[in-house]
Amino acid sequence: MAWAAGAHALGIIAGVYCWRPALWWLIAGATFVFAAVYFSQRRARLGWWIALGALFIAGALHIQARGFVQRINTSIQPYADGQEVKVTARVTHDGRLRPGSLGEIRQILDLETEQITTSAGQVVPAQSGLRLSIYRPRAHDPVSEEDPTQAQDSFGPARTFHCGDRIVFSAKLKLPRNFRNPGAFDYRGYLADRGITALASAKADTVELLPGFSGSWIGAWRSRIHRDIVAEVHQLWEPRQAALIDAMVIGDEAFIDRDTRMDFQRSGTYHVLVVSGMNLSILAFVVFWTLRRLRLPDVPATALTVLLCVTYAFVTEVGAPVWRATLMCAVYLTTRLLYRERAMVNALGAAALALLVFDPRQLFTASFQMTFLCVLIVSAICIPILQRTSQLYKGGLAHWDSPDYAAFLPPEVAQFRVELQLIASRIARFIGKNWSGHITRGTARFALTASELVFVSAVMQIGLALPMAYYFHRATTIGMPANLVVVPLTQLLMPAAVAAIALGFVSPWLAKVPAVVTTLALQGITGTVRGLGATHIADLRVPMPSFVMMLLAAAALALAITAARRRPAVVAAGLAAVLVASLALTFIPLFRRSQRSRPVFWK
Repeated sequence: MAWAAGAHALGIIAGVYCWRPALWWLIAGATFVFAAVYFSQRRARLGWWIALGALFIAGALHIQARGFVQRINTSIQPYADGQEVKVTARVTHDGRLRPGSLGEIRQILDLETEQITTSAGQVVPAQSGLRLSIYRPRAHDPVSEEDPTQAQDSFGPARTFHCGDRIVFSAKLKLPRNFRNPGAFDYRGYLADRGITALASAKADTVELLPGFSGSWIGAWRSRIHRDIVAEVHQLWEPRQAALIDAMVIGDEAFIDRDTRMDFQRSGTYHVLVVSGMNLSILAFVVFWTLRRLRLPDVPATALTVLLCVTYAFVTEVGAPVWRATLMCAVYLTTRLLYRERAMVNALGAAALALLVFDPRQLFTASFQMTFLCVLIVSAICIPILQRTSQLYKGGLAHWDSPDYAAFLPPEVAQFRVELQLIASRIARFIGKNWSGHITRGTARFALTASELVFVSAVMQIGLALPMAYYFHRATTIGMPANLVVVPLTQLLMPAAVAAIALGFVSPWLAKVPAVVTTLALQGITGTVRGLGATHIADLRVPMPSFVMMLLAAAALALAITAARRRPAVVAAGLAAVLVASLALTFIPLFRRSQRSRPVFWK
């Protein structure tokens, strides 16, 4: 499935840059399909390659038939001419309150317009996406300075509009634009993915709420659940901690300030601050593990875990990243029921192929590429290497009291086991046999787990050097030490926070213990991020890599993936190639001379 997804992705790329008539692709695809069927019984290997060619052609035909440019309704863009218009619209997403730069409260709404009334009195029906910013003065009271949700002003409490509300307001429309700085956020593309084609701003006293409800009741129900969870979070934790938990657990970034965002970005841990595939995977693992410990069979445990993942993705309403992770988790858990070996790469390929068939344009987004690259690095490089090294030594710690178990282990693992037993026998003179065995095995298992975490984090950072340089012009120089602390703490924070929120709806007293655990984990995360993010090396920026450098880095990563299951010397060569490529991407371009003939190291 991974080969199939790769062939389809290459076909999509070819379809974008090499346009051909659709009839040509259809004839070529039919020829490849018939050839693959013919050779599948005669020359299986040749038929396999021809089948990949058919998927390649299907990808090219798919992107050309669907169109590379995303089609969204732009009927309101002609009215973004600087003239004030009156807009009637319905709210599609709940308003998000954020502190403004001039001391006001800003509420951001995503709308779908119903009609526009021009300055000449002409009423024009229009159904387009619009993002509205509503401004109102902030009150000067200590509560509102820390928590924007408690803001008071001359108009009374800050009103938040919800999904399904109908509003009318007067504003000047404008088109979204991007800053032309290298590595700047693609704000226009971000809005286009959400169907937003124009922007507007209005004062709070000019926005009028209309009677009635418009929209989907499912969306309104989801928004209400989302609001209830956010309210429960702010009851269990103080405002600053609640803001981070909102972002990490439920995907609500309304209360995150700019300095906090920058600290997480500079330390290479921003993936923790937002709801991502890692957060969902942690919850899925904890739920599945708990259900299996409760003696629930595999099939019901898998079904309930997948159902929880779908519900979590639905309530968070973050978008494509969480749904991608949900699909990968569902495919992985389902294939686990069918195969004895957990083919993670196969599940990854199936999820990628399904998403590309659903929307081939996702292939060209940074989120899609980095999500699957992260999982591919772990599943195709880290896991095969760890299975042949540290996992074998962990297996040597099983059946500790059996004298014959070492005969079934590889020689080096058996020797490791015997040496540990000798150490345990010496320690047993002071603390007894049982405690000495537990301490010896626990120490060895902790050391092996720590080494695995260091290895996975290091390979992840060097493997992501190319997309980080291309999309963000950053080198996450402190990403590895930061993630070594942050990721384990996140694995503790996520289930504890979810348990605290769930118990909080029953009784605040039941939620105290998991809330305290969540607070301690959060303090460890924020302390690590602020400490490492404040270092000067965290500001290392890199220019756009050359085409040759990108090819070499991609080739090094492909070599590491193909070499992961081979001999140790080949594995070492593949890892060394990726390391050299990442160092070249990070440091070689920085030694170019400026106009004053001085080396440029920092930007």
